[in-house]
Amino acid sequence: MAALPEELKARWGQPLTGIISLITFTVIAWILWYIFSDPRGPVHSFPYPFVLYLAMMILVGLWQHMFLGDWPFQNMSQPTRGIILTVMNLVIVWFMIHVVFYRILGLGFNFLSESNLEQMAAASGGKLVAAGKELSLEKLTASSGRFAERAVVCFVLIGFYSYPFVTILFGKWPVRPSDLTQPQAGLLELSWCSLWTLFFYTILIVPFWGFFYGQAFGDSFGFNFPWWTGIAGINHVHWVFGWWEWMIIILFMTANVWRMKPWTLITLPQPWKGLVSFVFNVVLAYILALISIKLSQLWLPHELLEELKKAKPNDAELIRFLWYHAAEIAGFTLIPFLAWHHYFDDMAPMSDKDSWGAFWFRTIGVLLLAAVNYLVFYSLGWGQWGLGNQHWEHNYLHGESLVWNFWWIIPLLWNEWFFHKWPFYTHETHAVGHALGRPAVT
Repeated sequence: MAALPEELKARWGQPLTGIISLITFTVIAWILWYIFSDPRGPVHSFPYPFVLYLAMMILVGLWQHMFLGDWPFQNMSQPTRGIILTVMNLVIVWFMIHVVFYRILGLGFNFLSESNLEQMAAASGGKLVAAGKELSLEKLTASSGRFAERAVVCFVLIGFYSYPFVTILFGKWPVRPSDLTQPQAGLLELSWCSLWTLFFYTILIVPFWGFFYGQAFGDSFGFNFPWWTGIAGINHVHWVFGWWEWMIIILFMTANVWRMKPWTLITLPQPWKGLVSFVFNVVLAYILALISIKLSQLWLPHELLEELKKAKPNDAELIRFLWYHAAEIAGFTLIPFLAWHHYFDDMAPMSDKDSWGAFWFRTIGVLLLAAVNYLVFYSLGWGQWGLGNQHWEHNYLHGESLVWNFWWIIPLLWNEWFFHKWPFYTHETHAVGHALGRPAVT
């Protein structure tokens, strides 16, 4: 029996419900950070391997909620449904990492299997040697190494866009419209999006690891090297990170505070509407990444920029850093637009939340809040005293802010996806007469 449609109402009205929920999610994220990642905490596994599990949790959660519609637990009451979905998420995450990547894909691709690399190094007396260069077991297991885990995280980065973009930009075409039920519909969409994920991963991520193992630690004829060196001036994968993270932000802003604008202007049928939207998404993301690179040099410490210029020939280290910092800047928008949409109900001074005036109000508001978020992390030292950042003497260099911002959104996403905003919203069921609006995407 299908679940009855529900109407969600902020339990304490707005903006109080949004404030209480945001404070709650921040405290939960901060406590979990202290337990698992803070060097002052009991586990202190920063940045790896826990970042790998964190990233995969978000991706698997997206599959469970956006593709499968919480099947087969969608009719359970809260909080039981949320607890069971969370447990299932953790089980699937372990299976994806340690079985699918390490043991299945690892049959053919060692660069995706941390266990394979470590076993190879251990069997070779603690180090791998190719073309006179060493890749030691110590390097493979250090938190600054763990190269296969990083390669899997790169897969998740690509997947943050390539899995939900079919739902958001293509309206689930070609899976919908159809009369398919769950789990067939969700599994079909998962398969279709996995094809796109592998396509993007092959052309945007694999060449970097071809360079890494082929040139830095040996000779390679099986993997190509980065094709973007002539475009970006570097061969590092952080060029991809810089504009791909902005693609993710634009995609999810579309489904959240933008309320499907500006793509509502495109009146073409699918898949043409999705294709046009995708092209504009790529172009706009690249422009925003370039703007981030140019503007950030106006406020970044002069000493830092000069140090980076001296690190490698042709400013390679400076360019690498600026592209990754562009991704970090994008990450500071995550909490502002997700919280604004889900827990502040897209508040705007306009009566029509879907108007262009409301669209620009929330867009400018998100950018301003992202700037405040950035200043709190760097200028007020949240990364140091709040997160125990062991790299803080290098300040901006190591990308901890992006990790924290994804960590911060986990409690929010879990509450929205799996717990359906319980207990911050009341759930009222209606037997008839619910309106079908834009897709329920997150």
